[in-house]
Amino acid sequence: MIIDHFSLHGFTALVTGCKRGIGKGIAEALAEAGADIIGVSTSLEPTGSDVEQAVAARGRKFTGYTCDFSNRDAVHEFIRDVTARHPRIDILFNNAGNILRKPAAEHPEEYWDKIIEINLNAQFLLSRDLGKLMLERGWGKIVFTASLLSFQGGINVPGYAASKGGVAQLCKALANEWAGRGVNVNAIAPGYIATDNTAALRADPDRSRQILERIPAGRWGRPEDLQGAAVFLASHASDYVNGIVLPVDGGWLGR
Repeated sequence: MIIDHFSLHGFTALVTGCKRGIGKGIAEALAEAGADIIGVSTSLEPTGSDVEQAVAARGRKFTGYTCDFSNRDAVHEFIRDVTARHPRIDILFNNAGNILRKPAAEHPEEYWDKIIEINLNAQFLLSRDLGKLMLERGWGKIVFTASLLSFQGGINVPGYAASKGGVAQLCKALANEWAGRGVNVNAIAPGYIATDNTAALRADPDRSRQILERIPAGRWGRPEDLQGAAVFLASHASDYVNGIVLPVDGGWLGR
């Protein structure tokens, strides 16, 4: 039956940036579809986190890690640890990310370096090293969290826009090499979702009004709006889908 193609029973998924917001929603969705979850965030509690409880409530196993994705050595150490303890990771969801706002003419190099390291470099390293293991097994799913700024330039966020443009191209580059070897690489581009990253925009009455006026759906998105796309791209239902950046944006890009 077609619904069986969306099942993740028997799979293990690694979700980065899982503590809250989009990442937490994705971890919950993959668990509800049947996957055990390995979660990692910069400040994830060792035990008893909200995301762990949510996964357990869906009858699935959760293993939590912390990693500072702005620290290259910490990323390498995390990869060594997680692959040693979990030799079979079927699904990698590269969701961890950050945003720092400052006009381009005043944008500090420290902002640029930090955002590129978290949003792009760490995701390449995870994809390369876990992707290699998937290639050896002949099957796997890698999904990136891209952005509307994979398509547009944004305002006051040059590092973020550059990183998310890079994520979209990295997704396509990996898909070109790995699609014929059983590993699907795709991305989701969330629209304006009500999370910590958009708190400043939602708190600005003028900017929030301008954003809502452009969204045909007429509202800010919620993390659960991304769950269907996440399960689709992580499951056998998307076995012939490679290198796409799927907008989930309330119609923003169609405007």
